[in-house]
Amino acid sequence: MKNRPAALAALTLTALLALAGCADTAGSGSESMPGMDHGNDSSSSEPGADFNDADVMFAQMMIPHHQQAVEMSDMILAKDGIDDGVLALAEDIKAAQQPEIEQLEAWLDAWGADMPNMDSMAGMDHGGGMMSEDDMAALEAATGVEASRLFLEQMIVHHEGAIEMAQDQVADGQNPDAVEMAQTIIDTQTAEITTMQELLTQL
Repeated sequence: MKNRPAALAALTLTALLALAGCADTAGSGSESMPGMDHGNDSSSSEPGADFNDADVMFAQMMIPHHQQAVEMSDMILAKDGIDDGVLALAEDIKAAQQPEIEQLEAWLDAWGADMPNMDSMAGMDHGGGMMSEDDMAALEAATGVEASRLFLEQMIVHHEGAIEMAQDQVADGQNPDAVEMAQTIIDTQTAEITTMQELLTQL
């Protein structure tokens, strides 16, 4: 029993030394463990934390842009007499863009940024390829081959606007996941434009 106080004192001293060592390591920055310093970047320590204004703008603009593409796809899918290739394309657009909308919304939520709506694109000089109310009404009213043709012509313009926004994001964005999505949009929608141009020649 006489050795117990000594043992406790030794344990206490060991703990204090360990704490001092931790504090010293934390205070010395990258010089003590340079390889570990990169692990403290916000991009790896917390998903979605590494972002800039370009990332926020990309998400806020792309959400309503994608929403309109999904709406246009729903319109054409609800019609009779539509070319099978056009129907397949509309399904592909919905399958790709709806999950991207949900991911973009999740990023904005994580970043504490405002959620956009369909009016977010209004008043922009270039329009980002967005269709006007008259454009959407014309698509809604069209039937058969004319509806197929109008959908393709409008969606080509729509995709070109999305690609332009995605290129800006690749150039200026900071969040690696958002930049990756932008590159996916560029690749996917460029290929879809080629498909749509081919479908137009077949109508």
